[in-house]
Order: sequence, then C-alpha cells, then structure tokens
Amino acid sequence: MSTKEAYKQKVEAEVELAQAKLAELRAVAKGCAADARIKYDQQIEELEQKVDTTKTKLKALADAGEDAWEHLKDGVDNAWSTLSKAVKDSAAKLKD
Repeated sequence: MSTKEAYKQKVEAEVELAQAKLAELRAVAKGCAADARIKYDQQIEELEQKVDTTKTKLKALADAGEDAWEHLKDGVDNAWSTLSKAVKDSAAKLKD
C-alpha cells in the first residue's frame, strides 16, 4: 500500500468517526428544548459543512497522482484539523 493510500484511508476513518459523533450530537439536540435545539442545529449544520469540505479535499487528494498528492496533503490536514476541533467543541458545548 502506498503512503498516499494509507494516508487517505486514515483520514477517511477519522471522517467516519467524526460523522458518527455528529450523528450522536444530532440525537442529543433532538432532545433539547426548542430554543437550544435551534442553536445546536446551527452548530450541526456548520459541522456538516466542515465534513463536506474535508471530503472534497480528500477526494482531490485521491484523484491526484503519486507526485502531486503531497501538495494537497496540507489542505486535507487543515480541513481535518478544523473539523476535528469543531466536533470536539460542539460536543463539549452540548454537555454543558
């Protein structure tokens, strides 16, 4: 397995975990009062956009040749970092 493929699989697994956490957050938000639910729904929508951004960058990386993928790796890393932090922050806010 190439380094590119291993990296891609690692990030895909991390995105799947983030999506599972997002589904968990959706379930918690459904049990909230209407005003709180609106706030959480907005956070969840932002997280979904970050998931989509990460997936888009990951697809570009997957489509890139062996020589070019290293240049795209930073963008994927940044998107993943942003998504991961946002999921953690949202989970912490829901617990409060």
